[in-house]
Amino acid sequence: MVNIQSLDPTASPLDYYGWELRRQREAHGLKQSQLGDIIFCTGSLIGQIETTKKVPTRDFSERVDAALGTDGLFSRLIGLVLRSQLPNWFQPYAEMEAKAAYISTYQAQLVYGLLQTEEYARAVLSVENHSKVDEVVATRMERQRILMRAQPPALWVVLDEAALLREIGGPDVMRRQLAHLLSFGSNPWVEVQILPFRPGQHAGMMGSFNLLRFEDNPDLFYMDGYDQGHMTANPDVIKERSVGYARLQASALSPEDSARLITRVMEERYATQHRTEER
Repeated sequence: MVNIQSLDPTASPLDYYGWELRRQREAHGLKQSQLGDIIFCTGSLIGQIETTKKVPTRDFSERVDAALGTDGLFSRLIGLVLRSQLPNWFQPYAEMEAKAAYISTYQAQLVYGLLQTEEYARAVLSVENHSKVDEVVATRMERQRILMRAQPPALWVVLDEAALLREIGGPDVMRRQLAHLLSFGSNPWVEVQILPFRPGQHAGMMGSFNLLRFEDNPDLFYMDGYDQGHMTANPDVIKERSVGYARLQASALSPEDSARLITRVMEERYATQHRTEER
């Protein structure tokens, strides 16, 4: 068992969170089990978080703030903690994503991470993260909070039709994921277009990519790799990919026709009644 007194609060956001949680708990004269009773969790979970054995969630942090009267301290820390759990090579991109004024993305196989439901994200992320799936899912949900800001980034998403048909997590998960996509139809900052199979070859054949635009920084291009990502502000790359993205948008269905296709796939492929009739 790690002795939390040996933790260096300057070592990482997670170490600082655990160190501060214990300090605040003891300042209120509470045992781990007593704090657990107050915030409806086990004392064991409190201990695991205090010793960095477990990564806290935003819900946990908000409940601790309410219980200990810490004026939002842990709710402010949790964003840093969860971002620190991202792979080292992805953290620079996540930091820039959080600052972007405009995000445009093409996704070849999966629903874009910022638009994923929690259960869809869990199904995707559990493939490569068996031992810490809760942490990586919480981190992805935390990234989505940029869409809830008073001034969110403008987000334009082009999804390949394959993303609608690839059954992730089972039919029920897919149905709710597609319904979630449709819910953005009333969001003035988010547009979703579907690139149908019909055009054949297209400007996104190289794979998924993102373009970030900022108020005061150069544009960025980002593309995922298996064990690292590629991010560049090279003007030639930005120009080439911006033109390529414009071509993808031109080949894609309009947002209105895209919503109709999503609805049709949801009803015909993933509807409960349809599956019952097939059986």
